[in-house]
Amino acid sequence: VQLQACGGGLVQAGGSLRLSCATSGRTFSWNAMAWFRQAPGKEREFVAAITWSNSRMYYQEFVRGRFTISRDNARNTVYLQMNSLNPEDTAVYYCAAADQVVLFGVQYYSQRTYNYWGQGTQVTVSS
Repeated sequence: VQLQACGGGLVQAGGSLRLSCATSGRTFSWNAMAWFRQAPGKEREFVAAITWSNSRMYYQEFVRGRFTISRDNARNTVYLQMNSLNPEDTAVYYCAAADQVVLFGVQYYSQRTYNYWGQGTQVTVSS
């Protein structure tokens, strides 16, 4: 099973990008998929997640209202629409997928919930 993230690039502050993460080698749905990011010299942090069963979405506070996560069931693909980007959003963005059962919503914010990871795509926002 592989997750392939793409869509990163260089954009000016205030601009938009759309990331996508496609699954290959798997025919049945995930429990959830998510996006994390890691800026230079910082820890990897949660950005957003979406569940497959009921499309419930979870967002980190610093992206709420600017980023939107969505999914395509048929393609086992997750997207991250990023608007109003600012230089603090510069990071490598990683997609992740979970096939284990999650009991509590707070678990979607944790990297330990996800057992498959993509390779990352660079997002650079210039001021």
